Amino acid sequence: MALIDSEALTPTELLTTSPAGRRRSRSAARGVKVKETRADRIFVISAYVLLTVFLLVVLLPLLNVLASSFSSPQAVSSGRVLFWPVDFTLRGYEVALGNPAILRGFANSIFYTVAGTVISVAGTVAIAYPLSRGRLYGTKALTGFVVFTMLFSGGLIPMYLVVQSLGLLDTRWSMLLPNAIGVWQVIIAMVFFRSSIPEELYEAAQLDGAGELRILWTVVLPLAKPLLAVIALMYAIMQWNSYFDALLYLRSADLQPLQLVLRGLLIVPQSGSGGDVAAQLQRRELADLLKYSTVVIATVPMLIAYPFVSKYFSKGIMVGAVKG
Repeated sequence: MALIDSEALTPTELLTTSPAGRRRSRSAARGVKVKETRADRIFVISAYVLLTVFLLVVLLPLLNVLASSFSSPQAVSSGRVLFWPVDFTLRGYEVALGNPAILRGFANSIFYTVAGTVISVAGTVAIAYPLSRGRLYGTKALTGFVVFTMLFSGGLIPMYLVVQSLGLLDTRWSMLLPNAIGVWQVIIAMVFFRSSIPEELYEAAQLDGAGELRILWTVVLPLAKPLLAVIALMYAIMQWNSYFDALLYLRSADLQPLQLVLRGLLIVPQSGSGGDVAAQLQRRELADLLKYSTVVIATVPMLIAYPFVSKYFSKGIMVGAVKG
């Protein structure tokens, strides 16, 4: 029988060579669970209770909005809708989808989201990649300037004056350019390029005669799909929910996004001048129903887009967190 060199074995192998270690290994293979202490059970139960409360706080208002959007105007105005539709109807969606302002705002929001996300992702990569390589002259100073803009800004009025001086007021560019680059996204991309792309790949591509642009396009970007998915989702959500920039820079109703139209429906009071009281009440009830239907319509695109990037999201959200 060959002797076992205990010094050549790892601690795990040395443990399993002993009779007690083999018994523990067999117990683990049979699925024997380690007995939980009372403190462990209390912690797990408390965590489940707390997470359930958080889930209800977030989920119940969403269910109320969804149920109200499928209920009759009378049920919504009387407050009879809770978490299930009352007098099921699609009247709210028929009115919303037949409203030119809502359709125009929906189309504008899709344009701003798609175009803004493309511009933002391209700009973020263009800034983060050279700074991550460390070969650019003054990399530390440029990185400091980028981080400085995250800590300090000129303020609202100087920003408005800059947009005005550039001739961007009441144009689509005012929704795409002023806040196109997010410093936090640039930092995430820099960390990913530094820690997740092996230096050997850069060297191999350079030996093959590839320049920096070709390396970026053929080597870095295909390996950076998780990163691109994460920052694209961040920028898309920011663009889709943006209404303050539109409130500042846009005057024409033809350029306003859906969120600004929705703000008008939720904040601006609906009133009628003169006329039949019954007709005014009907318009008021329909306006209340229209609010809920428009909220659902404004939420659906992000819910549809998320499954397409979810497979990259859980991996990409931790980019740079673990190296090696």
